[in-house]
Amino acid sequence: TTGALIVCKNDNAHIRIAEQIKEHSVTRRYLGIVKGIVKQDTGTIETTIGRHPVERKKMAVNVANGRRAVTHYQVLQRFSKHTYMEFKLETGRTHQIRIHLKYLGFPLVGDYLYNPDMEYISRQALHSCRLRFVHPITKERMEFRAPLPEDMQIPFQWDYGYEI
Repeated sequence: TTGALIVCKNDNAHIRIAEQIKEHSVTRRYLGIVKGIVKQDTGTIETTIGRHPVERKKMAVNVANGRRAVTHYQVLQRFSKHTYMEFKLETGRTHQIRIHLKYLGFPLVGDYLYNPDMEYISRQALHSCRLRFVHPITKERMEFRAPLPEDMQIPFQWDYGYEI
């Protein structure tokens, strides 16, 4: 995954950012390209997510001891074989967007961990485009945006099978 991320310089900052995430006051927006055509323009995916019962490096939905996970999505553009989407996290589970999209039947392009038959790109097509939170020390409202990487700027190419 490319894009913006929060890095805390000390334990105090980490605790305060973690509290904001727990309170759902941190805005995290992602852009992604999925395989297939998502018909619903907007929606919410709500499941539980936990460690995969057999493959310990993976996470999975609706497993024992799973924790609540909520992802809101909006379709930005549809192509002949793919859909360009925006995601807003309400919770922040490990691999949440990747797992939720696989669960819906629309895996992220290039997600080799959860969809080894994916093609066209050497990584999952997921980008953290915007982060908004309150600075843990100064209390100033902060917002950071990250421009799309080059390999996600030309999504129509995936419909025609061109390598990027």
